[in-house]
Amino acid sequence: MTEDEVLAEFRAADALLEGHFILSSGLRSPRYLQCARVLMDPRRAARLCAALAQTIPDGLRARISAVVAPAMGGVIVGYEMARALGVEAMFVERPTGTFELRRGFRLKQGQEVLMMEDVVTTGLSSREAIAAIEAAGGRVIAGAALVDRSNGAADIGVPFFPLLRLDVPSYAAEALPPELQAIPAIKPGSRAGA
Repeated sequence: MTEDEVLAEFRAADALLEGHFILSSGLRSPRYLQCARVLMDPRRAARLCAALAQTIPDGLRARISAVVAPAMGGVIVGYEMARALGVEAMFVERPTGTFELRRGFRLKQGQEVLMMEDVVTTGLSSREAIAAIEAAGGRVIAGAALVDRSNGAADIGVPFFPLLRLDVPSYAAEALPPELQAIPAIKPGSRAGA
């Protein structure tokens, strides 16, 4: 799937938004990708994840025995990626502010895992999810995301495979360009109240 085809999927789902957005990292941006909208259509989610699975080198892909994603944003995309790879799907969540496996999910000691995200901006939540997976006995051998909006700057500590790398500027709240200062900010993500 080409970059234009991936962007067409986001546009068709009205998932590529323009305005003034507060990202879960706290940074601000004039563009926002609402992955929940692009994943509403199971066929679209399956197409995107099947394409993403093909970007992972064969030798690495063959070693993955589970996909673990951070809740909330990663649950659907993690499940679809596990389906594309033919492995189990699990998720970590933050009941007390720190990611952990719950709901009876278990990893075998040393089990090789793909950590799956919807969008990566700074890589912080990816690194936190990886730490939780490793604390539960898993060994994260790769990370993947539908979108890397870090401009290639995010280092999640393992090989990282995004379906789309999007060059979208992001700014600290105190360093906004005038055009963003003039627009009210909204926080559209899963942690909108955070």
